[in-house]
Amino acid sequence: MTFYSNAVQRIQPSATMLVAQRARDLKIQGRDIISLSTGEPDFATPAHIQEAARKAAAEGKTKYPPVNGVNELREAVVRKFKAENGIDYDPAQVIVCNGAKQAISNALIATVNAGDEVIIPVPYWVSYPELVTLLGGVPVYAQTSAPGFKLSAAELEARITPRTKWLVLNSPCNPTGATYSAAELRQLAQVLLRHPQVHVMTDDIYEHLVYDDNVFATLAQVEPSLKDRTLTINGVSKAYAMTGWRIGYAAGESGLIKTMAKVQSQLTSGACSVAQWAAVAALTGPLEQVRQFQAVYAQRRALASDILANAPGLECSRPEGAFYLFPNCEALLGRNAPDGKPLDTDVDFCAALLDATGVAAVPGTAFGRPGNFRITYAIETAALKEACERTKRFCETLE
Repeated sequence: MTFYSNAVQRIQPSATMLVAQRARDLKIQGRDIISLSTGEPDFATPAHIQEAARKAAAEGKTKYPPVNGVNELREAVVRKFKAENGIDYDPAQVIVCNGAKQAISNALIATVNAGDEVIIPVPYWVSYPELVTLLGGVPVYAQTSAPGFKLSAAELEARITPRTKWLVLNSPCNPTGATYSAAELRQLAQVLLRHPQVHVMTDDIYEHLVYDDNVFATLAQVEPSLKDRTLTINGVSKAYAMTGWRIGYAAGESGLIKTMAKVQSQLTSGACSVAQWAAVAALTGPLEQVRQFQAVYAQRRALASDILANAPGLECSRPEGAFYLFPNCEALLGRNAPDGKPLDTDVDFCAALLDATGVAAVPGTAFGRPGNFRITYAIETAALKEACERTKRFCETLE
């Protein structure tokens, strides 16, 4: 009899965290490392948000908060959804969690039984299939095509079965930056309307990071008749440079939210009280700095994609949103690294890139898309430029 559970043995550790830790270890050893592995804004949390946290602590708002979040934050979330997305919720339909990842986890724990199917478009954020697998559910992979990487209505229809419980829809997408327009969401909605057993989890964490003429839209906004079957998930981590504050939130049908709170009450209880008051300031304060962040990301996106698009053997397009590039390196596989090791897979490519240049990237295999790799441009511009130029030179050296 093994000591560890069957459930935990079904899953793998986060590939992005493994690459980030490898980069940290090499840096400690004195290597010149530029890590492009973790999706974390390099900006400081805006001053008015930091001040709100200091004020909350000084006023003694440091006790256990309600499991589902302080009322003021849930009300701020309600106002945010109304003002920015045109969706009406009330505070009883909102839960505040320890990051958006916990909101996703709570919902899956609350609903997924062994054998239940969850449709996940490929490429996907690394945690979606692992969380489903942990619970004994079945990840059902819906394929997309480069360069857009968007789920089509026909592919969605083909993947739905009587066992389908959820569709996970991430827009803008990690790792590709694919961003669904309102028209594209309506096409998916027409399929979903024919299958009332399917609920939709929309992960909108990169909502404010869209570029060019793209306009953010979310499913409950586009098709109000699906609102009660849609769990809309968001948070303050990416837009407001608040990753370490660990505040995410979700809104949906009140019974689901109540059941998610039941799960959370046994796992973690409420999210950090001081961080919740900081999140109130984020959601009710000005968006000028968020727009400034977005403008800088747009410049970095152009810089990085231009360099990598000119690297021999790489294909790299500009994404519509988020802060990642997802270049294709298939043309370089089968060659040898500078040290003579064969590059048979994208995993080999990323390992050789790190060893030879000190640039840490995440293999596309981790996102369900072998032959690609992911880098973030949420790092200081000069370091990003240097990392991309090192990558380009690395590609030029491959035999």
